[in-house]
Amino acid sequence: MHVLSVDLGTSNTVAVLAAHGRQPRVVEIDGSATMPSAVFAAEDGSLVVGKDAERRARLDPSRFEPNPKRRVDEQQLLLGDRVITVIDALAAVLYRVGEETVRQLGGQRPDEVRLTHPAQWGELRRAALVRAARAAGLGHNLLLVPEPVAAAAHFASFPGKALAPGQALAVYDLGAGTFDCAVVGATQNGYSVLAEAGLPDLGGLDVDQALFEHVGRQISQYDPARWQRLIRPQETADRRAQRALREDVKAAKEALSRHPQADVPMPEPFEDVLVTRPELESLIRPSMLRSVELLAATVRGAGFDPNRLAGIYLVGGSSRIPLVATLIGESLHVVATSLDQPETAVALGAHHVSREGIAGRTQDYPRHAPAPWPAPQQPQHPGPPQQPGFPPGHPGGPPQAFPQPNPGYQQAPAPAQPAARRRPGNRTLIGAGAALVVVAALVVGGLFLFDGSGKTVDAAECGNLGAQRDSEGFTDCLRQLAGGIGGQGSCNSAQGKNPAPIAVTCRVDSGAHTLSYYQGSDTPEVPDGPSGDNKEITAKWQGNGLTGDYTAGNDESGKAVLEFSVQGRPIAGKVVAGADKDPNKLADYFEQEVMPGS
Repeated sequence: MHVLSVDLGTSNTVAVLAAHGRQPRVVEIDGSATMPSAVFAAEDGSLVVGKDAERRARLDPSRFEPNPKRRVDEQQLLLGDRVITVIDALAAVLYRVGEETVRQLGGQRPDEVRLTHPAQWGELRRAALVRAARAAGLGHNLLLVPEPVAAAAHFASFPGKALAPGQALAVYDLGAGTFDCAVVGATQNGYSVLAEAGLPDLGGLDVDQALFEHVGRQISQYDPARWQRLIRPQETADRRAQRALREDVKAAKEALSRHPQADVPMPEPFEDVLVTRPELESLIRPSMLRSVELLAATVRGAGFDPNRLAGIYLVGGSSRIPLVATLIGESLHVVATSLDQPETAVALGAHHVSREGIAGRTQDYPRHAPAPWPAPQQPQHPGPPQQPGFPPGHPGGPPQAFPQPNPGYQQAPAPAQPAARRRPGNRTLIGAGAALVVVAALVVGGLFLFDGSGKTVDAAECGNLGAQRDSEGFTDCLRQLAGGIGGQGSCNSAQGKNPAPIAVTCRVDSGAHTLSYYQGSDTPEVPDGPSGDNKEITAKWQGNGLTGDYTAGNDESGKAVLEFSVQGRPIAGKVVAGADKDPNKLADYFEQEVMPGS
């Protein structure tokens, strides 16, 4: 079995492969164990990633995003004259990992892909990571592993470091974009996150910025106008100079972890600057103290004394800074541990976590054999041309197992379309026999969103039962919920046949599924499901600016039925399968085909 683990970091991505019964090894990409998580939007419409993206950034920094993961909460990125989604940026990075993995496996694809994520990431961020992996073509067998759980497993894999059930390990993770800490407890089957915390405004990038500003204070007085052009570039030449200077500052910071001093090459007319480790430590000591104090509070919050821990494990590239271990020793009176390379610890550790032993905000996507996932679709609106490149299967082209991700979206709202969805790993199984009830939520005034055509929809309009309808019976509010459904003569108004004042019914897939959309104060209720082995499935969904819950199960006749509600709006929907009676398959169908595109 081939297992690929990927730690998509803020600045660098690490992939680890266990194949052919051998020990896990780091997948070198472009000759390095770490690949920059950077993205460059080329003029031909392609997305360039990794070291190639950093090289292209020298030519046009405005088209470059060095840290797309740090912008995971944003919908879109403006790179030069192009607007791309954050999902596509992350997918491009993951695609490169998959491409290299398939090459090293001789054309085979991994049987399982494990994706690590910060323990504090909520449902929406984890769903974004899964969508990016789907769009990158990383297969159907995806497993999400919290980063501190993977770190604990890596720590315990070393001789003499095994964690017995009941023991706990503190993980100090200082990456490029954020600081995270957690207390991970060992159980009979695996690991569980007992406590967690983090600082979103502290990471290696902030250390770089502090040193950059320190250098500026040393030399800016010699030519204030030139320095202002460097820190606020308006022309390509100035952006290139700033980019080069920031890379040199970062290199000097890394050198200070090994040496007492380092030089920072400066562009003309400035002279080179010598920086020392004491200077850097004085700049970052307050920030590092914040992280150590938060670590101590997290350990206490988990009910542990630092001396009773199995250890404090340092992971993340920026944990190499000597001041980190010094402050931990001074504050907690414990010698922190760093094993192997801190950049690769999380990806390597993900391989040592058993599927049955993962706990603490871990999602398995999916828990049953899924239907084949469709390749990512191109936007239905005009977009930049694809890079011609080589055809699939050619030595210079992409492998067939990993389709090229969507190159990005234009600024105008795109027509709604089916897209890669969050898989049923988030579903909760409830005992059979419980009623499936869709509850309409209250209207949230003042919220403006888009329907499938790009038209703005005021949330208050959903409460207007006299709203104008189109030829198929949809109001603007219902059309936003329906997304790409309809428009082909498959839908018609069902007013008077359903409990809701406004209802539309659609028959799709040659009548294999019936979709109903409701608007109004009343919503349908599905009769109790049959008793026995049948289970009901509940999960959250999001798309097209809407969020809500759905529930799938069997009605009293045995049909598979799924109902979904919308948070903040009196609208709902229902999906009924014709022949298939498996609620799990119906939930898959809803997530892949019915859920409105985001």
